[in-house]
Amino acid sequence: MPFPTGPREEERLQALLETGALTSRPDPALDGICDEVRAHFDVPICTITLIDRARQLIKAARGLETGETRRDVAFCNYTILSDEVFAVEDALADERFRTNPFVTGAPHIRSYAGAPLIFLKDIRLGALCLLDTKPRTFSRGDKAELQLFADRVVREISRRELEWTEPA
Repeated sequence: MPFPTGPREEERLQALLETGALTSRPDPALDGICDEVRAHFDVPICTITLIDRARQLIKAARGLETGETRRDVAFCNYTILSDEVFAVEDALADERFRTNPFVTGAPHIRSYAGAPLIFLKDIRLGALCLLDTKPRTFSRGDKAELQLFADRVVREISRRELEWTEPA
């Protein structure tokens, strides 16, 4: 099944490659943000994902293993289409996700909120995601707070990018 992409997809992919984040080692600072976000929102799963051409890389996570999935099943693929937090209150009731393998099987996602990782104007590298196993409503305040946490993730990725490009 084809997945939606934004109008500046090639530019987004190039920026993602240039950050070095796809190939970098795990970052304890990103894990710490996941811990904080998970506790703040009282959700069982928090992830930081990067969306490549055909895959979703789970860069940091709590309540779920890091690794990668196919992009075509990633909720985060919808998150990177806009600068707004993308939320799904009940994945079983949402036509786009009701047959998704992560809804029908483990980790049994029922609700999702993802804040885009906005690196540059219209360049969204991935998402900071809240996942729950029960339906959930995300208020405007929840979405605003989630975006603030996502901005911290971007600052951390940017800081790391500077470290990777400095001469040894």
